[in-house]
Amino acid sequence: MTTWPQMFIDADSDYRQCFGCGQDNPIGLKLSFQWDGKTARAEFIPTEFYQGWPGLVHGGIIICLLDEAMGWAVMFEGMNCVTARMQVKLSRPTSINEPLVVTASITRKTRKVVETKAAVTLRDGTMIAEGTAKHFVTNSQNRKDAAE
Repeated sequence: MTTWPQMFIDADSDYRQCFGCGQDNPIGLKLSFQWDGKTARAEFIPTEFYQGWPGLVHGGIIICLLDEAMGWAVMFEGMNCVTARMQVKLSRPTSINEPLVVTASITRKTRKVVETKAAVTLRDGTMIAEGTAKHFVTNSQNRKDAAE
């Protein structure tokens, strides 16, 4: 991977304007993730505001769902990261107003890099998209360690 600049993410800031999870962002996805100790999970019903071709969800929105979920899996583990590389397989188009489930988990972590995987499915488990990513750890200590 390329050398990344030194950066610090203020984990104490609020996320109300985040496009993926910000509850105050009028055009955002307003995702709300739960954590079971291994997997981040959220549900999303895309409206016509998120379409590409008429009636179909834009592929970039599906990719954003994957990226946001993988970011949350990392944050639930107490680390601050930015996505450095992401690979996505879009399996099928999906219609607007169709409920989606997005899940993500960590597959590997080191001091500087975290690897994740994610999926977007219909509620019945039909695969819409899946992805993997590498995240660059931005802060030298994870948030759990910094709080102690």
